[in-house]
Amino acid sequence: MFSAGQDSQAASRRVLLIEDHSLLSNGIKTLLSATSAYHVVGEIGDGLQAYAACQQLSPDMVLLDLGLPGMDGIDVIRQLTQRWPELVIIVITADSAEHRARAALEAGALAYVLKKSPQQTLLAALQVATHGRTFVDPALNLEQVTETRNVEGPTRLTTRENQVLKLIAEGMRNRDIAENLKITIKTVETHRLNLMRKLDAHNAVELTNWAIRLGIH
Repeated sequence: MFSAGQDSQAASRRVLLIEDHSLLSNGIKTLLSATSAYHVVGEIGDGLQAYAACQQLSPDMVLLDLGLPGMDGIDVIRQLTQRWPELVIIVITADSAEHRARAALEAGALAYVLKKSPQQTLLAALQVATHGRTFVDPALNLEQVTETRNVEGPTRLTTRENQVLKLIAEGMRNRDIAENLKITIKTVETHRLNLMRKLDAHNAVELTNWAIRLGIH
């Protein structure tokens, strides 16, 4: 399951690490152990174990990767913040796409740090997030991460529209999409028209561009 640390530093911020690469997890643990401000109380490597680990270990902070086995990191963030809205969540990932950072922050994370960044970047993120403020890795384009778009990401689209848009971006024809989603071609055509209207797109190329912008592709 997961390993728990000794709860010997009650005054420190209790940290749960969710990372499936033990080398990186050990490195972060070593870094945090050098300061009395943080105390790693547990380490897990699977997104599906996150909820149970938080229930048992009651961390103040969660440091997690996005590419987790079992459950995507964004879904883990949503699940944890719904149950523990005060939980400070910091993403540490190799994914440098601005739309992923935006999705993580919208899901409830307070900080987004790239694995390639210096240790000081992570320490700065921890300090900023501890005070309830948002931190975005300096290597990312902050304007793209925090930009307000005409369409507020996939949330403005229905679940089915997201699915259809993704398949359009993958080059599927209406017939293929209908078979894939087990709906009629007429329904696919309706969804396509609605997508073009909502996104002000006039063809499949423009819809594909929107899929990329929204992180759906």
